[in-house]
Amino acid sequence: MILILLSTILIIPTLLGFGKIVENFSGSLFEGISSKVFSGILGISLLWMILAFFIPLNIYVETITILIGLIYFLKDKLYQKFYDFSKIDIISIALISIIILLASSYYPYILDHFGYYVPTIKWLTEYGLVKGISNLDLTLGQMSIWHIFQAGFSNFSDPFFRINAILLIVYAIYIIENKSWIQLCFIPILLLFSQSPSPDLPVIIFSLIILKEILSGNKKTSLLIAFSVFVFAIKPTMIWLPILTFLYSIFIVKSNFKSLILGSSILILFFIKNIWTFGYLIFPVSIGDLGVNWKPNPEVLKISSQYAILKTYDMQYSYQEIQQFSTIDYIKNWLFLNGIKSKINIFFIVSLLVFIGFTIIKKNKIITLICVSLIIKTVLVLLFSAQYRFFIDVFFVIFFVMFINYFTKKKAFFVFTSLSIFFIGFLSFPNLIQKYIPSFRLSKFMGTFEKEQLYKPSSYIYNNFSTQKVGNLKFNISKKYSFSFDTQLPAISTSYISDDVKAEIFPQLIDENNIKKGFIWKKMSPKEKKEAQNVINTIENTNK
Repeated sequence: MILILLSTILIIPTLLGFGKIVENFSGSLFEGISSKVFSGILGISLLWMILAFFIPLNIYVETITILIGLIYFLKDKLYQKFYDFSKIDIISIALISIIILLASSYYPYILDHFGYYVPTIKWLTEYGLVKGISNLDLTLGQMSIWHIFQAGFSNFSDPFFRINAILLIVYAIYIIENKSWIQLCFIPILLLFSQSPSPDLPVIIFSLIILKEILSGNKKTSLLIAFSVFVFAIKPTMIWLPILTFLYSIFIVKSNFKSLILGSSILILFFIKNIWTFGYLIFPVSIGDLGVNWKPNPEVLKISSQYAILKTYDMQYSYQEIQQFSTIDYIKNWLFLNGIKSKINIFFIVSLLVFIGFTIIKKNKIITLICVSLIIKTVLVLLFSAQYRFFIDVFFVIFFVMFINYFTKKKAFFVFTSLSIFFIGFLSFPNLIQKYIPSFRLSKFMGTFEKEQLYKPSSYIYNNFSTQKVGNLKFNISKKYSFSFDTQLPAISTSYISDDVKAEIFPQLIDENNIKKGFIWKKMSPKEKKEAQNVINTIENTNK
C-alpha cells in the first residue's frame, strides 16, 4: 500500500503537469484537477505510442517525462488546485483512496495479467513496438495503448503495474469534484481490476465520464470524439462510444467537420500501430489487408478465431458441436451454459431489453442515441465472440443512465461502503468463492491477504524457463506453466508453439542480429520441423 501511495504521489502531479501542456493546445473537456489528469493520460499515451515505434519505453523516457510534468506542475502552481477542496472533500478522497490502495495491493489474478499484460509491458520497455510481434505470440499483437501508458511508468515509478489503482484515485477525485455521486457506486466493483493493468478499468471509467458530459450537454465535440476514439483504441469492443459521440455531434450539437480532426488523427495512429505489430487494422480480426509481409499466418488466425468461439460457450462444447448448432441452438446454449456465465448472459439480455423499454418511455434524443449505440455494439460482439468480458461495460452504462438522478451523496456513500466491504472480503477469502461459486474459475488464482502488502503490493515471481532454438530464432519458454510473464525475452507461450507446429510454420527473425527489426512466419524446413518437435517434446516432458 505504501509503495502504491508513493507511486500515486509521483505520477498524479506528473499527469497534471502534462495535462496542462495538452490543454494549452486542445482546451479542457471540463474543469478541475481530474480533467487535467485525463488530458495528461491522453497526451502521454499518444506521445509514448509514437516514440515506441523508434525506441523502447525505458527509464530515460520515463525520467524525462516525469521531469517535464513536474516542472509544469510546479511552474504553473497546479498544486494550488488541491486547496479548492473542502475538508469534507479531502477526508472523503482520503478514505476512498485507502480502500483503493488496500484492494490494489492484493495478488493479481486475472489470467491475462500473466499471458498478455506483463509480457506486452516487458516488450515495450525493452524494445518498444516490434514489427510483426504477433508472429511470435499472437496475443502480443494487441499492444493496447493502456499497456503503452503502463509500460512508460513501470521502470521505477510504478514497477508493480498498479497504474489502475492510481486511475481509480483520480476517478474518486473526479466524482468529488463533479458531485457525480452515482459513479461512487461503481468504484467497489472496479476494485476487482485494480491489481493488474487491465484495459477494462480505464475504458469503463472514461466511458462513464464521457457519458456524463454528453448527458450534461457538453458541446466540446472535438474533445468528446477524441477521448472516445482513445477509449476505442484502448479496447476496440468499446466501439459504441465513438459511435455515440459521432451521432451526438451530428444530431444534437450539429458540429462541423473540424470536430472530427483530432479523433481521426488518433484513429489513424491506432491503425498504424496495429498494422505494425499485427499486420491488420484491428486486432484480432483480419480486416484491412495491406499485404504486409509480417501479417500472421492465416491458419494461426483461424485457430484463434475457433478458440474465441469455444470461449463464447465457456469451452463446454467442441468446435464441431458448435458448427452443427441451429440458430436457436446458438442462442439457447449460450444463454443456458453451466455455471455463473449463463446468469451473466441472461442478465445482459434482460438488462438490454429493459433499457430499450426505458428508452421508448423516455423519448429522449440522447438516451435514444445511447441505446442505438449499445445495440450496434451488442450485435457486433454477438457476431464475433459473445464472451461476457466483452460486454461488461454495458451493465455500467445502463445502470448509470437509468439511475443518474436517483443517488444523493448519502445514498452513494452507503452503497460504496457496503460494496467495498463485500469486495474486499471477496478478495480476502477466495476459498469461500471457490466453495460457493465453483464456476468462477478465477478464484483459484486469487491469493489471500498478507501483512507485507501493507507496504509492498503482492506479486508473483516464477522465473523458471528453458531456452530453445528453431531456425534463426532463439527463444525462451516457461517450464510447467502456460504463460511467460517473467520469462526472459524473446519468450513464447507454449500454446502458440503448438499452434505454429500444427500449421507447419514457425516465427523467424527478419534480422537475426536485431530483434527490433521484427518477426515474420516461415514454412518450416525438414530440419526446423525436427527442432520444433524437440521443443514440443521438451514441453510435454517438463509438464509431466
